[in-house]
Amino acid sequence: MGGARRAWQARPASLRRSILSGCRASTPGMMTGEGLRRGMDIRLRHTPLPLRIAAPIVAGVVFLLVWWLVTSFGSIPATLLPSPGTVVGRLGRELASGRLWAPIGVTITEAAAGCLLASVIALPTAYLIAHVRLAEATLAPYLAASQAIPAVALAPLLVIWVGYGMRPVVLLCSVMVFFPMVLSTVLGLRSIDREVLDAARVDGAAGAQMARWIEWPLALPATLTGVRNGFTLSITGAVVGELVMGGNGLGQRLAVQSQSSDTTGLFTTLIVLCVLAIAIYLGMTFIEWLVNPFASSPRWYRLTHPHHEK
Repeated sequence: MGGARRAWQARPASLRRSILSGCRASTPGMMTGEGLRRGMDIRLRHTPLPLRIAAPIVAGVVFLLVWWLVTSFGSIPATLLPSPGTVVGRLGRELASGRLWAPIGVTITEAAAGCLLASVIALPTAYLIAHVRLAEATLAPYLAASQAIPAVALAPLLVIWVGYGMRPVVLLCSVMVFFPMVLSTVLGLRSIDREVLDAARVDGAAGAQMARWIEWPLALPATLTGVRNGFTLSITGAVVGELVMGGNGLGQRLAVQSQSSDTTGLFTTLIVLCVLAIAIYLGMTFIEWLVNPFASSPRWYRLTHPHHEK
């Protein structure tokens, strides 16, 4: 908290006023103590925390129960649909033996590297598109066309260009998450209230100062959403890349298990991928809440109103 407060107070006072006015414009009534509490109460009434925790757990239990009933009392052979107990037992043995940890690490590394590479290119591209009409007119058709090309179709070309190994998989991940990051960031930059930007210009902000202190902070929620969804999507890119181009991750395990008709192994790997995607999504959501200065929470209110603290 101390470091965040110092970073906030280090900003010019006029720019702090502009940023806070942008918060008020985006979330009316939420930057006052009463409005903040009222807004949080509304959200809690609509999505109570116990319900948000219990609902997916109950859905998972119901799914497992139906799965168990089908495999126990149905006529489906185990080679087509193994029982939950068989899958869980196989998963436990493979985790205990350590055979799964290395492929999990490889897939996470590929996905993270692809997401990072896409971010480095996507964020400046989004800023350029949001501010330069010529750039938008030039790049928008190609960005839209890139979404019509299946990721599997790019894999052979990447192999020819850079060979086998981790590099083509990382490139495939970055290609898959590039467009969602650009789109969400452009929308975030263009959703900033014009009055806020005009007020910042009157206060003397321009160029890099405007981007650093006004535009990027106000576009941060949309940008972080794009990064969160992109990181989750990059797991899919890593698996698809390994299925087509080979490797040492979970996608390669799926390919081997499919060729050997190892249904239990396929279910085990798919469960690991689901848990991995959920963990990444929740982790990125927490990071988004942690670093998003405009999250409607008492933490940000105390940061921007230190004189109200006791």
